[in-house]
Formats: sequence, structure tokens, C-alpha cells
Amino acid sequence: MFTGIITGVGRIAAVHDLGSSLQHGKRLTVEAPAGYLEDVGLGDSIALNGACMTVTGIASDRRSFTIDISAESLDKTAGLAQAGAINMEKALRAEDRLGGHIVTGHVDGIGAVTHFAPAGESWDLRVLAPRELGKFLAYKGSITINGVSLTVNRIEDSEAGTQVRINLIPHTIQNTALGELTAGSRVNLEIDLIARYVERMLGAGAQGAVA
Repeated sequence: MFTGIITGVGRIAAVHDLGSSLQHGKRLTVEAPAGYLEDVGLGDSIALNGACMTVTGIASDRRSFTIDISAESLDKTAGLAQAGAINMEKALRAEDRLGGHIVTGHVDGIGAVTHFAPAGESWDLRVLAPRELGKFLAYKGSITINGVSLTVNRIEDSEAGTQVRINLIPHTIQNTALGELTAGSRVNLEIDLIARYVERMLGAGAQGAVA
């Protein structure tokens, strides 16, 4: 479980194939900020760009770690198969503050950045989400983009999907990897957990009424 509050910006330094076929996944070596891995052990969970991954190895100098990612996970996520900056969040402890919102680290879909530009002292980020996720998105509701808990400022539905508009303050740009996004970038999306359960309960109620 996570909160969507990024605790470090790392960098995918190396990507190695775990086999020769499309059914094989990859092993990533991720460089972490100094001291970030001091309380991390093998088997611990770290969200990378919003996708929950398991630490499989830690370098002796504790400056980098490895994770194995399956072909299925690679197919359902973006930004985990090439070198570059990456948002990281360690798993939530029971006594930690819930600074963002409840995040599971399970990617629900891949969105596309349609606009990213300065707006005063902040930045205007617009992301087109798949149509099937549109019903879970609401004005002033929460969405996780590449692991970052964000508030939706505007929603526009269209045949192509649902566009969410978000204001990023300078602190977010400076302390996450979102500042490296450009128009056309693919991003990992996770909808609000409560919205997911509400949709399921309402659906089950409607089915029960028909029966």
C-alpha cells in the first residue's frame, strides 16, 4: 500500500532481458538517492512510476537495487523498459501519515500527455485517460499519475477518452520525475480505490435487482 507521495527520484540505469522470447520479462537496475536504501531489504515493495515492484537485489554500496518485471507487467505499464528518471515510493507503514490518498500500486491503464506547459508559477498538465476509466474520475477527485497523487482540476469526456487537467506546483516538479514529461509521453494511471469499490457495489446492486 502507498500514498502517492514520492519519497525519491531514482534512475533506471540498466535493463536486462530475462529470456529471448516475448514471454520473458526484464531485470531492472535502479539507482537510488544517497541513503534511500538504508532501511530497505530484499523482498520489500517499492512503487516505480506507480507500479508496485519487489526488491530482488541490493548493491553492496546500497546505491542501487534490482527488480524483476514480468512480460505481463511490462505490457500493462509505461516507462519501465528503458533507462531514465523514475518516481519511487516505499511501501506505507501502519504509523505513517496518509499525505496523498490510498494507492495500491496496481496500474489501471496507460494515459497519454496531451499538453504540458508553464502556467504562471505552476505547470498545466493534461492527460488523456482510456474511456473505460472515465467513470472513475471526478472534479477535485484523486488520480495517481506515474505514482504521484494528484487532484483533478477539470474533466473533459470525448470519443477518444477522458482528459484530466491538473495543476502541478513547483514543489511537485522539483521533487518528482513529472517535470520530464512532454506531449505524447505515456504515463501510468491508477484510479481512486474507493471509486473502484463504489462502482463494483453499485453494479452488484443493479444485478441483484434484475435477478
